[in-house]
Amino acid sequence: MKIKRILVSQPKPTNDRSPFFDLAKKNDIVVDFRPFIHVEGITVKKFRMQKVNILEHSAVILTSRTAVDHFFRIAKELKISIPESMKYFCITESIAFYLQKYIVYRKRKIFYGKGKFDDLIEVLLKHREERFLLPLADSHKQEIPRKLRKYKLKHTKSIFYKTVSSDLSDLADVNYDILVFYSPSGIKSLLQNFPDFEQNNIKIASFGNTTAKAVKDAGLRLDIQAPMPKLPSMTMAIETYIKNGA
Repeated sequence: MKIKRILVSQPKPTNDRSPFFDLAKKNDIVVDFRPFIHVEGITVKKFRMQKVNILEHSAVILTSRTAVDHFFRIAKELKISIPESMKYFCITESIAFYLQKYIVYRKRKIFYGKGKFDDLIEVLLKHREERFLLPLADSHKQEIPRKLRKYKLKHTKSIFYKTVSSDLSDLADVNYDILVFYSPSGIKSLLQNFPDFEQNNIKIASFGNTTAKAVKDAGLRLDIQAPMPKLPSMTMAIETYIKNGA
């Protein structure tokens, strides 16, 4: 079976540096992008049900720009004025700079890591007297709350936004040879949109162990998995699959 069309269940890259573009050109195939999930903010009513008081916290841990947006959205909808003394701890420098959308950067106390939470932990431990608020999505990895507990940092985990399946009904009559997934939520969206989905000759590629498990738990066949020891990226895994006579 010759691979002609691939669907990646993520937004289309904003620049032309994506390795998927190189994969398409090199192998004369079409690669389309379509997010299977999107993020929606939870309502103020649902936030209140968590009984979380933002102003009882002296610091916020921000893991993404989405977390930044919904932290300030909820505060605005609750008519809460965030004090200038609030400290912000961001996983990356880019998230820290993104805070300028909402606050005067130079007047706040902002700290950031190098991209991994383990880097940020070192910074958090220097401020262990703070009471941290951790805004998260409804479906989130347990690693961060677990590490905060491990180091006995005072914190409150709270849901500010949720992951929702996108409407994919327009794809019903479009055929792809490979479907590429990066999260269990993507698999969930596929089956919600197409409850009678039959895999047949369609190949499924997944990135990460939790996504691979979701594929198998859904009763689907996993054909391509990344990362692997010699195939650290999704595109490398797909290209190897194609070269091996897919």
